[in-house]
Amino acid sequence: MTRALALPTALLFLLAGYVAIAKEGEEDAPPVRALLVTGGCCHDYEKQKVILTAGIAERFEGEIDWTVLHEGGTSRDHKVSIYSKENWADSFDIVVHNECFGGLADVGFIEKMVEGHRGTPAVAIHCTMHSYRGAKTEAWRELLGVKSVRHEKHHPITVLPVAVDHPVMEDFPAEWVTPKGELYEIVETKPTMTTLATGHTRSADKKEACVWVNDFGGTRVFGTTIGHHNETMLEDTYLELVTRGFTWALGR
Repeated sequence: MTRALALPTALLFLLAGYVAIAKEGEEDAPPVRALLVTGGCCHDYEKQKVILTAGIAERFEGEIDWTVLHEGGTSRDHKVSIYSKENWADSFDIVVHNECFGGLADVGFIEKMVEGHRGTPAVAIHCTMHSYRGAKTEAWRELLGVKSVRHEKHHPITVLPVAVDHPVMEDFPAEWVTPKGELYEIVETKPTMTTLATGHTRSADKKEACVWVNDFGGTRVFGTTIGHHNETMLEDTYLELVTRGFTWALGR
């Protein structure tokens, strides 16, 4: 089943056709309560929220009860409504972030939002890493495990696994070239972060961490900067990677 916040009726029917898929042997397991936060500038979030929720649900070994919170239009400085609530993440087993609010620099709001995330695992996708980048606080970057403030021009990304034994990288190809790409430059990594794969575009001499996991005080976080274009998100390799990250973050 799916709960959605301010979603058009047609999209609700589309989501209902894909989410809440129970695999054999999982009928008695409670559904995973997953929140997708999305919205902001520069990306096709109308389609990406369907791609992600449907793609993960189809591949996940269990049932997912999705709540989709899409707000902020194309704003760069929107304050996501749920982040203002105390213990906002406690009602969910995991939060998937695919948002782009790079202009929001309200330190108090961001630090309260991050504090409310403690104990609830996260999946962080693409522009999530550029959100809140102008704020004079390390709170968001400590949650993510990385700092990024810029990206390269649009070119396909060659992704190379570097932690092949990590469960998130299981069955990942030795090399994967995305159909399209926008590679983020990682200017800082936190000591709690572990790089799982690097990416490069035109020059293999300049590799950037593009898939990783982070330990945020015992809270598991999976992150990837891959995912600007719908064409890349629709790839099986991408959706399988994100689903494994989703599963790992849950501790399964």
